[in-house]
Amino acid sequence: MSASTDVYADLKTEGEVLDQIVAGLDAAQWELPTPAPGWTIKHQVAHLSSTARLAGISASDPELFAKVTVGADKDFDGAVAALLTPYLDASPTDLLARWRAERDEAVKALSALPPAQMVPWVARQIPASALACAGLMELFAHGQDIADTIGVPREYTDRIGHLAWFGTRNRDFGYLVNGLTPPDVEFRYELTAPSGTRWEFGPAEAENRITGPAVDFCMLVTRRRHRADLALQVTGPEAGYWLDIAQAYRGSPGPGRKPGQFSKQ
Repeated sequence: MSASTDVYADLKTEGEVLDQIVAGLDAAQWELPTPAPGWTIKHQVAHLSSTARLAGISASDPELFAKVTVGADKDFDGAVAALLTPYLDASPTDLLARWRAERDEAVKALSALPPAQMVPWVARQIPASALACAGLMELFAHGQDIADTIGVPREYTDRIGHLAWFGTRNRDFGYLVNGLTPPDVEFRYELTAPSGTRWEFGPAEAENRITGPAVDFCMLVTRRRHRADLALQVTGPEAGYWLDIAQAYRGSPGPGRKPGQFSKQ
């Protein structure tokens, strides 16, 4: 991992930080449309809760995970939509309580495993610690949508280091989801953490390089900001192209965000 902190503890903390924002919303705010087309704040929390449930099952009961995710590797977006239904039928109060319980269960189940232990996930197995990074990605991305919707500023900490690492490890997702063949060259990433610490990934001699604030990089790979609104610098033709298609998650990339849709970071 890129950061020296415990990924499981950071996953728990990030959930609690976002919880403080969501807990203060009234019923009308739960129905506000977010920057993700077709999704309200309620959809965002429902998705966070459903993915936390899956992570908890993955870490605690692999056989059950296989049953509840049948077909998800063939229609990932359809599976995500189907999982939301029982959550959207709940009241905001009940949904909030369910999200709290399911994210606590996920952290408990994941942290009981050695970081390198492989657990099932959609399409392939991944280390338990990487699944925790994926959970941090979900909280960062959907939390950003919620914050953008209600106009609440977010405080970014070095806990995003896990997401930065995860984004570099999943560089090829952007190519694959667009039907492209990933290049056979490695990238170099030099990112500045919120604390000012420098995080480096990839070979130092790589021709294709991406440098800039780690927060901006996380916004890029979660597609919560357009590259034009981020202070990321690139060297090399592949790195420049990748900034247009980057994403650290499986499934449809969605429309992303438009240039100038939000203030620059």
